[in-house]
Amino acid sequence: MKWRFDLKSFVICLIIFLIEVLIALFVDDSFIRPYGGDILVVILIYYFLKSFIETKTIYLVVAVLLFAYLVEFGQYLRLVEVLGLQGNKVMRTIIGSSFSWWDIVCYTIGGAICYLIDRERK
Repeated sequence: MKWRFDLKSFVICLIIFLIEVLIALFVDDSFIRPYGGDILVVILIYYFLKSFIETKTIYLVVAVLLFAYLVEFGQYLRLVEVLGLQGNKVMRTIIGSSFSWWDIVCYTIGGAICYLIDRERK
């Protein structure tokens, strides 16, 4: 693992961030917002980290997926309520407030997309 700055990955991260913001502001459906947003958030985190860390694709994908699964597990444990943050809209949005197996599936799809796009070429 090496520290560096990769402009291409950072630009991809910014584009995905803008897409996420547009989805949050303008999309209110039962498919793109809940599922597409969860897939994209894993890709967003992956490319953000890839902007600063050089390592094997699989290591980065696994790290991002473990983080996403941990956040979802925090939702299962109702971490927002345990920490007394249920009145804080920002923290409810970041940590989330409801566990879903579909979120786990979406995160996994996002990780698979990152791996398939970015795997090392032999």
